[in-house]
Amino acid sequence: MRVLETNKLEKVIIVGDRVLIKPKTSQEQTKSGLFLPPGVQEKEKVQEGYIMKTGPGYPIPADYGFDDEVWNRDEQDDVRYIPLQAKDGDLAIYVQRDAIEIVYHGEKYFIVPQSAILMLIREEDLD
Repeated sequence: MRVLETNKLEKVIIVGDRVLIKPKTSQEQTKSGLFLPPGVQEKEKVQEGYIMKTGPGYPIPADYGFDDEVWNRDEQDDVRYIPLQAKDGDLAIYVQRDAIEIVYHGEKYFIVPQSAILMLIREEDLD
């Protein structure tokens, strides 16, 4: 199933410091045995899900030099990025209020800035 999901997200490009997260199916039952409707589960402040794609990172200027004036440059410098800590396949614990819900090919995903991710769980043997 993971291969099919990766293929369907092949053309998706995540911008900047954001990540695309597929929400993990949460437990529908509490420890005491009560069943929770999906609406209650989704309103929790903290959610978890798997990172499907990441953006390039935080953009920084290619040249930190203060000698050249910006308007005197003849050529456009390429943008460089500080890479994100999150990687594809990580389990992310994130703040729900900062997430933006989207539906792509009938599947629900969240676009979350890296600053909303509280913790990452990385399984090294997945790759």
